Amino acid sequence: MKNSDEKLIENKGSFGALLLIGFAVLPFLYGEGIFSIGDINMLGRYMSFAILALGLGLLWGYVGILSLCQFTFFCLGAYAMGMHLAHHGGPEGIIDANGWKIPACLFVVYPYDVGESSGDALVPGFWKPFWNLPLTLILGILIPGVTAFLLGYFVFRSRVRGVYFAILTQAIAVAGWLVFCRNDVMLCGTNGLTRFDVIAPSESFHTFNPVDAKDSWIASHGANMDYDLNGDEKLDQLDYSIADVGFSLSSERVQLWLYWITLSCLFGAYLLCRWIVKSRLGKVLLAIRDDEPTLHFFGYKPHIYKIFAFCIAAALAGLAGMLFVPQMKIVTPSNMEAYRSVLVVVWVAVGGRSSLGGAVLGALSVNLLYNFLTSEQDLLFFKWSPDYWPILLGLIFIAVVLYLPNGLIEIVNKLKKKFASSHLVTNSSQK
Repeated sequence: MKNSDEKLIENKGSFGALLLIGFAVLPFLYGEGIFSIGDINMLGRYMSFAILALGLGLLWGYVGILSLCQFTFFCLGAYAMGMHLAHHGGPEGIIDANGWKIPACLFVVYPYDVGESSGDALVPGFWKPFWNLPLTLILGILIPGVTAFLLGYFVFRSRVRGVYFAILTQAIAVAGWLVFCRNDVMLCGTNGLTRFDVIAPSESFHTFNPVDAKDSWIASHGANMDYDLNGDEKLDQLDYSIADVGFSLSSERVQLWLYWITLSCLFGAYLLCRWIVKSRLGKVLLAIRDDEPTLHFFGYKPHIYKIFAFCIAAALAGLAGMLFVPQMKIVTPSNMEAYRSVLVVVWVAVGGRSSLGGAVLGALSVNLLYNFLTSEQDLLFFKWSPDYWPILLGLIFIAVVLYLPNGLIEIVNKLKKKFASSHLVTNSSQK
């Protein structure tokens, strides 16, 4: 009992130290000019990757399900937020026949049919709910979760598992990438969603309505826009003022707030996953990983628990995607390529798949190492090229599998134990 209490206190101490570093130390270093806002923005993006890795850490490390389509769920959330930002960004575009302003990124690559002109362009119906920010936040988590539920329901009920499930999810990742690359899907094809200027514009909280959207956009952007419903419009005197419509994504203060929000979501996601693991549900998930046939023999329905874990991992991926886009300011189908989902597996394996903290550690450490090595030209008298990074990453993965199967978190735990034992020896000698 004493050892468990000491371990709990030690974990709380580590958790408190990370909170202090994230919320106080790093912003202080930025305020003192040691870190630039670009560094803070980079850390925010990498923390969104840590949320993504946390979901896979729960799914793979505690349930034994290796999913190779996590970046697909990530991009579903990213595109949800990207569509919202595209609605309220960029002065280009036209007002369609229904009174909606076509987002600039969609207007540029609109897939006209033969004989159609710009006056025939319409905002797709599935874009319209994303005008509203609260609804966007809900859909950004709900869409990946529902997609995972539908996939998991049919796959897990059929008792597909192991390498077959991994291959299936990899095929889904490829299929998703191919779909999003098509221009006629009305998601801007390979160009992706761009022209993100502001976030949280005041009109985005209102109930969406085509006419209200048109009038609100014109009024908030200070535009003198003459138009008619036949598509003949004039954008001659367009005075686009970011201050009138929301918070500018180029503002350092907004970028700092996005960092804080991402950090808060990371700790919230960690606490959620930790609560799941420590609950009775977590014991069932571990039993599925260790001996699913026996669990099924005792009357449990493992597919229900596997669907639940899969949906949680997908929802966390969608949340990570929504946090990533305002900080990256672009999302394209390249973010959905199959190899990116394999990268998440590498992050979790390097950090330690048997620990939630290991998933976070692996995502942050690998991405920080990538950022350092791809920005340096000379490293220890060696001419470094970013082209070498995939080779180095592969070597790191092999080394971890062979010599450090529990990941980097094992080194951290050993150092913590060594520090704790030396601290106890020091206290006993003083007494």
